[in-house]
Amino acid sequence: MPTTKVNLETTDLNNYRYDMSRCIKCKGCYWVEHTYMPGVKFSVRCPSNYWNDFDSYGAFGKMRIGTGLVEGKLNWTPTLLEVVYADPLCGACDVGCKRNLDLEIELSLEAMRVKAVQDGAGPMPAHKRIAENIAATHNLFGAPHADRRKWVTSDIRIAEKADVLYFAGCTASYTNHEIAQATGKILNAVKTPFMLMPDEWCCGNTLQSVGMLEEARELAKRNIEAVKSTGARRVLLSCAEGYRMWKVEYPKLLNIATSDLPFEVIHLVEFADEALKRGDLKLTRPVNTRLTYHDSCSISRLADPWTPWSGERGWMGTVSPPLKRRRGTQGLYAQPRNVIGAIPGVEFIEMIRTRENAFCCGAGRGTKEAFPTLASSSAKHRLEEVKEIGAEVLVSACPWCKNNFAQAVKEDGNGVKVMDFSELILASLDA
Repeated sequence: MPTTKVNLETTDLNNYRYDMSRCIKCKGCYWVEHTYMPGVKFSVRCPSNYWNDFDSYGAFGKMRIGTGLVEGKLNWTPTLLEVVYADPLCGACDVGCKRNLDLEIELSLEAMRVKAVQDGAGPMPAHKRIAENIAATHNLFGAPHADRRKWVTSDIRIAEKADVLYFAGCTASYTNHEIAQATGKILNAVKTPFMLMPDEWCCGNTLQSVGMLEEARELAKRNIEAVKSTGARRVLLSCAEGYRMWKVEYPKLLNIATSDLPFEVIHLVEFADEALKRGDLKLTRPVNTRLTYHDSCSISRLADPWTPWSGERGWMGTVSPPLKRRRGTQGLYAQPRNVIGAIPGVEFIEMIRTRENAFCCGAGRGTKEAFPTLASSSAKHRLEEVKEIGAEVLVSACPWCKNNFAQAVKEDGNGVKVMDFSELILASLDA
C-alpha cells in the first residue's frame, strides 16, 4: 500500500490533509457527550460555534475550509480570515474528536493560521499591533519595559539565586499585580526561595497562537537561554497561557520533547498541591463561601507534554511508528481541587462542564484583542453555568480568565466574585 511521509509540524498544512479530510461532521467537537451531561442546558463545548452558529465557525466547518486551502481551491478573504481567527484554540474540539476519530483537530487549526501568515494574509490587525508591542517593549501591552517589576513590594523576598524561577508574565507584571504579589507571598510563606529572570521578556503566547512562529521561536530560544544562565531547575508560572507556552509550545517550536527542556515547568496549582502534601502549605484561615473552579484550558486539556513525531501514514490512516495522541488527560485537574478542598470554610461545588469538558472563557490566544464580542459571549455563557449551580465565587488559575470573567460580571451585574487561584490561597494563609 502507498504511504505518505508526515510529521506534526504546523508549518506545513499538508501534514494535516488526512485529518481535515476525514472529518465526518459528527459534531463531537461541538457537543459534550451525553454520558458526561445531566441535560442539554449546558452541553456545548465550542465557544466559536456558540458565538456564531454558522457551520464554518465550528471545527467541522473549518476542517473543510482547511482541505480547500491545502488543495488550492480557496483564496484568503476578510471573511475567511475571521473564520480562522475567531477561535480561542481552546482544545475542546480536539479532545471531543479524539474520543471518536483520533484526528488532530487542534494542530490543523494552528496550521491554518500559520499558512495565513505564510501567505501574507494573517494575522489580524489587532495581533499585528501586539507583535509590534512585543518587538518594541518586550511585552504585549506596549508598556514601558522598565515597569515590569513594579509589582514587587517591600514585603516580598526575592533571592539572588534559587532553584525556582518565577516567570510572572506580561499580564501579572503590568495589569494584574495582585496575582504576582500573591504568588510571591505564597512562595515566601512556604519558605521556598525564588528568583526572577534578570530581564524578563514576553513568553510569546500570542505570537505562537496567531501563527507567527518565527517570532515566537526567537523568543523561545532567548527565554530558554536566559533561564539556563540563571541555573534555575524549575520555572514556575501563575499564568495558564504562559504555562502552556513554556511546557508545550517551546518544545514544539524547537522540535524537542517537553522532557528535553533543561528545567521543569510547573504552575502554581502544582506547586501548591506539592507544598500541601509536604505539610509546608498551611491553609488555616477560613474562607466562608460557596465556590466553584474553572478549568483554564492551558493548564487542563492543552497541557499534555509535547513529543515530536514523524513517520508514515498508510492504509486506513494508520501511522508508523505509533503516535501517542495528546488527549487532554494529563492536565492539572486534581491539583487545584486538592488545594481548594483543604481550605476551611469553603463549600466547593463543581460546574456542570468540568475538566477536559470545561467551557473556555473565550479570552486567550489572541481572541479577546481581535474578537472582543466572542470573548464576552463565552464568559457570559460560562457565568450562566456559575449562577445555575449557585456559586458565589468563581476561581480560575489564569489572569486572562480572571479579567474576562470580571469584565462580564461588571457588564451583567450578576454579583459573582471572580478570584485568581493565587488570591484564594493567600486568603487562607495566616497573616
